[in-house]
Amino acid sequence: MTMSETVLETPTDHAPTRRPGGLLIALLSAAAFSLSGVFGHALMAGGWSPGAVVLVRLALATVVLLPLALRAAAGRWRKVLAAWPVLLIYGALATAGCQVFYFYAVQRLSVSVALMLEYSSPVLIVLGAWAITRRRPGPLALAGTATAMAGLALVLNVFHGVRLDALGVVFGLLAAVGSAAYFVVGARLDDDLPPIVLATGGLGIGAVLLCVLGGVGLLPLAVRGGQVPFAGTQVGWWLPLLGIAVVSGSLAYATGIAASRRLGSRIASLVGLSEVLFACVMAWLLVGERPGPGQLVGGAVILLGVVLVKWDELRQSRAVAPSRGVASGVQS
Repeated sequence: MTMSETVLETPTDHAPTRRPGGLLIALLSAAAFSLSGVFGHALMAGGWSPGAVVLVRLALATVVLLPLALRAAAGRWRKVLAAWPVLLIYGALATAGCQVFYFYAVQRLSVSVALMLEYSSPVLIVLGAWAITRRRPGPLALAGTATAMAGLALVLNVFHGVRLDALGVVFGLLAAVGSAAYFVVGARLDDDLPPIVLATGGLGIGAVLLCVLGGVGLLPLAVRGGQVPFAGTQVGWWLPLLGIAVVSGSLAYATGIAASRRLGSRIASLVGLSEVLFACVMAWLLVGERPGPGQLVGGAVILLGVVLVKWDELRQSRAVAPSRGVASGVQS
């Protein structure tokens, strides 16, 4: 690695692999995650507790991905076992912690405020890189991050019916830490640890941790069979359960890690804000909740923020190109 490459590298964007298709994969991941609200709402309306929904989601997603993970890990078991700290962090923060803290935040805050706090993870990533590396982000990166967060506030209509609580804010920020860990760990993934292995290991560890919390009584776990309301009709409980496990679990996490590797954590986290836009569209199609003009404007503002951050990245890449050429000439 050259000196100029080292200067550009940050703890949150650890040598992302700039392969094509990263943006499309990130949007696919966001769309898959957005369906979790519709599936989860159906189960909770049928008598499931939030903790039980999350636990079963993680456990079933692990089972679905396990054959693929075992195949990918063949011949790499020593390296996979050596990566246990990464798997533990991902499982504790990015899968179990993020969702549990969000549900605790919703119990004390308005849903829009809780979502706003959770999706402040792009800000945490930018500020974290600034604090660790002591290198101030470019003005376009700062402006893009602020713009994307303003767009998110418009989409969520966060200033309507606000309900605040100090402990709820703490839970919301802890959910944001988990969300940031999801993007950071995915972007820093070593080539020796396949993304499917990280996703499967993290989901499995998250499920085990939630089982422990449920066993000691810290996380209520209640399930109920029978019919549940979904998309304006009554369906068997197993249908939304499969949806939240396969689509919003296995597919969402696996594609999210792949997108972070291609885009880097900063851009991937901003593109991940499109999840709330997809959630609005899915709620419109499946529940009949039509998005308002403010939400549509907010979506455009989020897109503008992503463009600004990407523009800043391209400017930095072009700035180091001449220095690389000079360095090569000196070495020769």
